[in-house]
Amino acid sequence: MTGPVYVNGRYLSQPVTGVQRFASEIVRAIDGLVQNGEWPLTTLLTPPLKAEGALAGDASDSFLPTRSVGRRKGQLWEQIDLPQAARGGTLINLGNTAPLLGGSSQIVVIHDAGVFDTPYSYSWKFRLWYKSLQHALARMGTRIVTVSEFSRHRIAASLGIDPARIAVIYEGADHIKRIPADETVLPRHGLTPGGYALVVGSRAAHKNLGALDRVVEALGQRGMVVAMTGGANRAVFQDTADQAALCHLGRASDAELRALYENAACLLFPSRYEGFGLPPVEAMICGCPVIATRGGAVEEICGEDALYFTMDDPASLVGAVERMLDEPGLRDDLSRRGLQRAQKLSWMASARLLCDVAGRRAA
Repeated sequence: MTGPVYVNGRYLSQPVTGVQRFASEIVRAIDGLVQNGEWPLTTLLTPPLKAEGALAGDASDSFLPTRSVGRRKGQLWEQIDLPQAARGGTLINLGNTAPLLGGSSQIVVIHDAGVFDTPYSYSWKFRLWYKSLQHALARMGTRIVTVSEFSRHRIAASLGIDPARIAVIYEGADHIKRIPADETVLPRHGLTPGGYALVVGSRAAHKNLGALDRVVEALGQRGMVVAMTGGANRAVFQDTADQAALCHLGRASDAELRALYENAACLLFPSRYEGFGLPPVEAMICGCPVIATRGGAVEEICGEDALYFTMDDPASLVGAVERMLDEPGLRDDLSRRGLQRAQKLSWMASARLLCDVAGRRAA
């Protein structure tokens, strides 16, 4: 493969979720590979960021050459302006979508098959666009990458392609340790070390936050709370027995999130569906035990180093929490094993695998 290498920088114009986190960390790691001579000089192509509103991050956060191209924004920018600017090169798209005019000379990272498997979490317009676009990209021979074996097989089944066409690169966990913990987040919210279970997630329906109802009550009886970061959604808990036991933190910075992980009794991750599950590995690398829904990508990533509950049996979540709190030595063992597992997940290793997929890695 010849020609320059470009990265789709649309993620810089989007609110930060796991997908934008993935993009920013991969770009940061690519920069390190460029400096090491392992990756060709790569240009980040962005929409006109000042016209886009809220940014996922400042373009200065990227250490690679950055070029604003075109005048459009959103999907129109990605489908019209971006492929024109990337013509003649390899375009790497990190956030589920890619220009139809990019053809087989590009890579797209599709994080999961959520629009096919959990359609209730998305608007009908969003579902229609994503399904149509991803089917078209597959037909055109665009190289597809995803973030777990679970996602590889679900995407392949949804798009009707051979799983062998999809490469897998795990996400990293090391970013959360890059910034010192901001311990002031605990007293600001009335939290004490070990006195809360942490929940990190969005309001999407597949996050299954309703499964926490019984845990809130059980922990309240122990004088503990469930602390939620990522946005409050009180409607989810309208039937919860003890509303006072909930602690809504809103969005947390990376420094605050690190402190919350390091001081939590555990992370509760009740999501019904994930392509990878970034909060569990963030928790693990901070020494925070993980209790998650059995099955899917999270169990693949966390293996035997987490506790699990059955999605359709909320009582089993209470049982897992009580076991972790009451069984001597279990919490410390989960903390130690989870840390060892998460330390193997680095963004630099992920970027190297992506470089291999691109066929551009230096010898």
